[in-house]
Order: sequence, then C-alpha cells, then structure tokens
Amino acid sequence: MSKKLILLIGTPGSGKTTDGKVVASECSDHITSYSLGEVLKDEIKRGGKIGKIINDYVSKGELVPTSLTIDEVCKTILNAPTDIVLIDGFPREMEHVKIFGDVINNLKRVELISVIEVRVSEATARERYFKKHNEGEEEIFAHAMKVYQDTIKEIEEYYNEKNILKVIDGERDLDIVVEDIKSHLRSLIPSC
Repeated sequence: MSKKLILLIGTPGSGKTTDGKVVASECSDHITSYSLGEVLKDEIKRGGKIGKIINDYVSKGELVPTSLTIDEVCKTILNAPTDIVLIDGFPREMEHVKIFGDVINNLKRVELISVIEVRVSEATARERYFKKHNEGEEEIFAHAMKVYQDTIKEIEEYYNEKNILKVIDGERDLDIVVEDIKSHLRSLIPSC
C-alpha cells in the first residue's frame, strides 16, 4: 500500500507546523503529521554521527545537506503509522524538490498528492516567530527568511506545473486556515 504524502510549506513563523498538527489531530485515524524541524531535532537528540552533523547546520540556521534531509524525510514517511502523511517545512530549496521527486518516483511506495503553501506576510511571520523564539534570534530568522524568499518562486512554479500546489491564506484565524486545509484534503482524499 503506498503512502499518500502532503507537504506543507511556508515562511518561518507562517504557522504551518501548528496547522499541520491541528489537521492531523482532527483526522488522527487517517493522517500523521511531522515537522521537518522536529524530525531533525529528534535526530540531534539521539546523538550519534548523523545527529552531530545535523546540529552543526541547524545551530547556525543553515540548511541541512540535501542527502541527509531527504534520508530523514523518507524514513519518517515510510515509518508513519497512517497511510496519509503530512510533513511541514519541506522542501526548502529546489535541490530538495528535484532529488526528492526522483527518490519517491523510485520508491514507488509514496505518492505526493499535494503541496500546500501557507502564505503570510513577512510582518505576520516575524510577529509569530518571535512569540515562540527569543528576540536574540533575529539573525537566524532573517537568514531563514532570506533562504525561503530566494527559493519559493521556483518551488511554486515547479509544483504549479505538476498541478499539486494549493496556496492558503495563512493570515486568518487558525481554525479558518485549518478548515481550508481539511477541505482541500477532503477534495483529494474523501476519507479525510
């Protein structure tokens, strides 16, 4: 049985992790939600060689090398307890998009059915980010925002051409955003 995959993307502070968790908790029989950031942090906590390498990048606000990121994402998808898996915070760059596309085509056990972009203004992203993080992380936020802005147009175009990109207005209240995401998923997977 192949896994159906939904990717949730958005700027740092867009609310995508919260949106994903709420959607999964309301559809827990069908969907498991993971945040790429949390998956990587779990690997860091486990220690070991891979955890140390990941930590070297994460602690500087830099992107983890593509091969490591994709290995972690694939492992997470294949080990998920449900057939529908939602991952937020991935892909973060075009290299992720292209290599991951090749990997899941070769796996044949994962079908990417939708990429949902939770779109917010930079002002909203900043405000939400610093509700959860220290003001001292301004440099990390600015770097992560620049990486996102440098790559998002190309990522949008790629998934638009594949007809799987859905943009959701993330500026609204959480319950409205979540309902929009669930409604979109129901149009793809009636059992959601």
